[in-house]
This record gives sequence, C-alpha cells and structure tokens, in this order.
Amino acid sequence: MMGQPTQPEPKRLGVLTSGGDAQGMNAAVRAVVRTAIKMGAQPYAILEGWQGAVTGGDMIKPMGWSDVSSVLNKGGTVIGTARCQEFRERSGLRKAAKNLVLKGIDRLISIGGDGSLAGTNEFQEEWPSLLEELVQLGELTPEQVAGHEKLRVAGLVGSIDNDLVGFDMTIGTDSALQRILAALDELSSTAASHRRTFVVEVMGRHCGYLPLMSAVARGCDYVFIPEAPPEDGWQKTLAKKLEAGRQAGRRESIVLVAEGAIDQDGNPITANDVCDALEQETGQRPHLTILGHVQRGGTPSAYDRWMPTALGYAAVYEVLHQDQSSEPVIIGARNNRVARLPLMKAVNDTRAVAKFTKAQEYEKAVQARGRSFSEMLALNEVMSTPPQQDVLPEGARRVAIMHVGGLAPGMNTAARAAVRQGIDRGFEMLGIYGSFEGLMSGKVKQLAWEDVEGWGFDGGAELGTLRPIPRVEEYYAIGRALEEQRIDALIVIGGYNAYLSINQMRQETSRYPAFNIPMICIPASIDNNLPGSELSIGADSALNNAVWALDRIRESAAASRRCFVADAMGRHCGYLSLMSGIAAGAELVYLDENPYDLQDLASDVKMMRDSFREGRRLCLVLHNEEAGGRYDREFIASVFAQESQGMFDVRHSALGHLQQGGEPSPFDRILATRLVRAAIQELSEQFAQNRSEPLAVGLSAQGIETFPLLQMQQKVDPQVRRPLNQWWLPLVDIISVVSRDEWDIEVRPLPITDL
Repeated sequence: MMGQPTQPEPKRLGVLTSGGDAQGMNAAVRAVVRTAIKMGAQPYAILEGWQGAVTGGDMIKPMGWSDVSSVLNKGGTVIGTARCQEFRERSGLRKAAKNLVLKGIDRLISIGGDGSLAGTNEFQEEWPSLLEELVQLGELTPEQVAGHEKLRVAGLVGSIDNDLVGFDMTIGTDSALQRILAALDELSSTAASHRRTFVVEVMGRHCGYLPLMSAVARGCDYVFIPEAPPEDGWQKTLAKKLEAGRQAGRRESIVLVAEGAIDQDGNPITANDVCDALEQETGQRPHLTILGHVQRGGTPSAYDRWMPTALGYAAVYEVLHQDQSSEPVIIGARNNRVARLPLMKAVNDTRAVAKFTKAQEYEKAVQARGRSFSEMLALNEVMSTPPQQDVLPEGARRVAIMHVGGLAPGMNTAARAAVRQGIDRGFEMLGIYGSFEGLMSGKVKQLAWEDVEGWGFDGGAELGTLRPIPRVEEYYAIGRALEEQRIDALIVIGGYNAYLSINQMRQETSRYPAFNIPMICIPASIDNNLPGSELSIGADSALNNAVWALDRIRESAAASRRCFVADAMGRHCGYLSLMSGIAAGAELVYLDENPYDLQDLASDVKMMRDSFREGRRLCLVLHNEEAGGRYDREFIASVFAQESQGMFDVRHSALGHLQQGGEPSPFDRILATRLVRAAIQELSEQFAQNRSEPLAVGLSAQGIETFPLLQMQQKVDPQVRRPLNQWWLPLVDIISVVSRDEWDIEVRPLPITDL
C-alpha cells in the first residue's frame, strides 16, 4: 500500500525591526506575521534586530496568530531593536546566515532606517558567499544549504525622521508630528499668556522634515534645518523677524531647531546657540525646550496603523512571490499608494542628500529631498513672514473666503492659509461669515494677517459653515451681494454641497453675470467623498478621533465576551469605516460600496459563535453609517444578539460627532496649507490671463492638481454622493487577512506602483 504524499514544508519568513524604534512598527510586524500565516508560510520574529540573527537560538522565534494580538495601539516594537556592531563584521554576517539557515529561513522583511536597510542589502548580496564559507568551514552541510541559495528581501522604512528619499511618509513620522504639534500647541498657550519666546529642539539629525512640517502646521516664526542653513548674520535676521511678528499682533514666538541644524559653513547651530543669539540681540533670553524621545513614544496615529499594515501585507506577498532573479526592494507609501523601489536606489538617493550637505551644496540637498520639500520651504517663508506694508496695492483684487457644508477639522487652517498667502500675492482678502446666507446678509469683513493668527490650530470654523445649497430663487440676491461687495473671486472651503453649489451657480452665468468670476473649491469633508481629491481636509482628523474612540471601546468590551458594533460617519462613503477598522483591528467592516444581505450576516454570526467558543473575548465590527439600507447598525446588532446562542453579548453605538471635533491633525493642517497654495496660484493665473473658470483643487495620485467643476457629474455617482473611483477600495481585503484567523481567505496582491 502506497503511503500518503508528503506535504511540502511551508516557506519560512523572518521579520525584524532594527535601528531606532518608530510608532507603527508593531502594526507592520502584526501584518507580516498574520499575512504570512494566511499565505501558508511560517513567520519568525528575529528578536532585538540583527543582534537576534547573530545570536540565534531562541532569539529567532516562531510566531503564531495570537503572538501579535493587541499590539496595534502600542508604541515602540514588541520584537525589540538593538544596534549590533558584530553584524558589521564578516564573522557576524556568517553567524546570522548560519542561524537563519538552521531555522530554514530564506525570506526576510527588514523594518528600519537607511542604515539598517543598507546592512540588509549587503547581507543579501553576500548571502551566497556566506553559505559557501559556512559549508567550507563545516558549520553547515550542503544538504542544509540546499534550497536556500538566495535570500529574498523586502524592506519597510521605520524612521520618525522621514529621511528616506522616494516615499511620502515613513513609518512613525505621522505619530512623531502629532507628538511635536501637541507639545507646540501647549507651549503656545503659555507663551501667549506671557508674550514669551520659546526655542524648541526637535529631532531631525540629518533631515529637516519634522521641524519644517511642524513649523508650517503650527505657524512657527522660524525654523533651522540641516538642508537649508540660514544666511550669515542670521542672528540679527531672526531677531528682526520675531519683532515684526510681535508688531503684527503675535503674542508668542516659537523657533524650531532641528538637532542637526548647521550654518552655511557646516558648523552646528544648537538650540542653546539660538537662545544665546536672541539674548544678545534682544536683551531677553528665550525659554528652551528639548522634546527629546517623547517624539518616538506613545500610541501610534491612525495613519501609522493602517499604512504599515498595508505595507506589511504587501511586503509578505512580495517576498513569497520573488523568483531567483528578483532584487531586494523597499515597500513604501507614495501618494496613498503602496509603492516599490529598488532598495539600494532608495538608500543611495537618501545618502546623496548628506553628501550635498557636507559639500555645502545646500540647494542640491533641498532638491534631492524632493519637490514637495522645496515647496514647503518656500511656503513656510510666506506663512511665517508678516506683511511688509499695511497699504494694499492699487487695484488689488478682492478675494472672498467662505465655508459651505458640514464641519471638518482644518477648515480654520485653510482659511488662515488663504488669508496669509492671498495677502502675499497682493489680494484684499475678505471673510464671508455664515456661508451663502451670510453673503446675502452682507456679513462680509476684510481679513488682515493678524485677524487669522490663531485660526489655524483650532477645531470648528470661525467663519461658520452651513449645509444648504442656494435655491434658484436666491441666485439674484447672491449675484447682487457679489456685485455690492465688489468680490472678484471666491474661495469655497467645504464638502459635497460646496462643490454642487458652485457647479450649479456657474451654469447660470448667462442669467447672472456676477457669477462669472473665478471660483475655487477646496475639499474639506470628513466623509472624504469629493471628486478630484483622494483625501479631503478633515478626514485624517476624523479618522484619528474614530480610532481613539474604538481603542476605548475595545478596552471596555474586552472585559467580557462581547461583540461591539460601531457606526462610523461617511454617509455612503466607507473611507472612515474601512480605515478606522484597519487601524483599530476590527474583525468585520460593512461598507455601502460592498453590498451585503442576510446570508452574509448569518455567515458572519456563525463565524463569531465558533471563534467565541474557541476563546475569543471581543469581536469589533465597523459599520458605514448609510450602508445596508434597512440592514443598519441596530439591525445587525439585533441579528447578532438573536443568533449568538449565549456565546457572547452584543452592544452597539454610533461614534457620532466626536469625529468632527477637536483640533486638526498635523496631516490636515499641512494638506490644507498645500491645497490653498495651489488655489491661490490658480487665482493669480486666472487674474493675469483675464480668465474665469470654476475649479477644485485636490490631492491625486500625481500630487496636487485642479479639475474643472463643470465636469463634476462625470466623476461621481450622484445618488450616493461619492466618486466613481475610490483609491482605497483595494484595501478592503486587508481586514479579512490580518484580523480574522477563523476564515480561509485567499490573499490577493494590492496594487503596487513601481518607482
């Protein structure tokens, strides 16, 4: 009798975190472990980074599903990280190779900074010769080496500095920005109370991303970064700029100093040096604050949960499908897409910045960081510099700002940025209080630089916002108001109703000539359902608010055997529901984009009964507020409760308006400022060309672009008010792979952009 055919050994995959820790590393590790299991591979954690590989033994630990439970909201890295000097030597490389082969590991996902990834690349290149040496030395047999002739590698960049060239945001950067902004917001209140100056040192030894973006997001007066040293005599320039800010109405002054800041000759500029200079120039010593390692610690942001999860998922698929000719790659984020870049190209491009800086070729260093970095440098100069004159130029164009639609965190930031940048272009900036109703009532006021000073960092909307779309019978009054206020252009910051209002008004220019002026819409909606922009101002803040609430729901529900069903906002757009589900570790997400029926609910509740019977304590379910028609949150909860058979109890709640509240996140502040920059630029061009075109600005896969509002109906489904194409829908597969161990799920590849 013939025996049963033997099953092939599962592929074995190692994951390690190396170098400095970064918030979000745990999300990546969790995704790697669980995706590997779902793909039939055996994952191993290499503890304490490369030190674990060199040490071997129990430092290379097989991982199961539950080993990475409850880690999404933890900072740092649960598998440890350490510097390993021995790994820099040939003997250390041999030990690491031997220990991996003994465990059967020939696929590796390395999470770390450029130094760690460069070391990973060297290890991969030397792998064949290392194995040859180990056989010659008798430490491994040819049989042990057979089948492991190539090491397949994918890297993920974990670095709060965001110092890797080629990607938008490395793992940990968004969380570090949140730590910095929280500290600056708190320092600002005490500084304003006493009219003080604070000098704040932030991380950024070789990269100025964190201090630069923090300066833009918080409206700081001055920033020192290594790529763009100040001109000689900066001490007097700095003192004059701070004084100009005080004369323009600022009560506080904040100066940011990157820990690696230098002058034009390459000499360090420390935070103490800045304090000394200001004391000498002004006679008063500013207060010094060094934020230090708090920037690395704490709970990761929503972005640093869902994006590392997507990257870890994609990295596992990558290394399990690489062939013998494949080169090591880095998997990262580019314009919200998972992107792939040859590992050493990314490392070499990053190290080129340091070479330019060392050679004092600072313009090349800035350019090497990428176009957006140089744009933000110029933008920061505009946003932080008070106007040089109070008198408007003759014939200045009158540009009015208004909000339309639901509230979104970041509306104030956008209004502040529009006023600051508009004044810089020589426009007379006006604020319309109360949307179209306020315009018809004459609630229009000129806005100066100092009027909007504190707007950028608060939630809410100082100009007020209303949802109603103007009725046809109101068009005459709106046209008269535009003429009486001599408004030459409109900047409308808002959601779907804002777009619809401008679109409909511009189709009536033959009857109402006053509507024939430049009108620019800026997307601001927590629903993230606007055509022409993949992200709207407010969506990131709402996502962070939702994940904060879900973390607390998870803590309370874990005390008993419970299924918790939560509604997220978004109307018929499932962005908030899906992303908060990924970031909070939800097991189920119901979206309007993916219709479901009673049969689906019955299948899901059976799964829950089985999993609770096997020891599960919590099942978190996210529901898109308008999904399912009558199969809404309450209906789902009642079905689950009825069919639970006593295995678990059920609670449900709507996350509600807390998603719209609070201060805007760093991402939303920066996005608002960048979108406004594009809008002001477009207005300048339309004025110069005597053109009048209604447009919307938005963030696309190619960057910030504009699109004609009159084409709006071609880009949306008007019945459900959402774009026809939504970039985030492929991420739906991630939930079932990384959150549900009970299902037999096919792991499908995410779309990947090759850079």
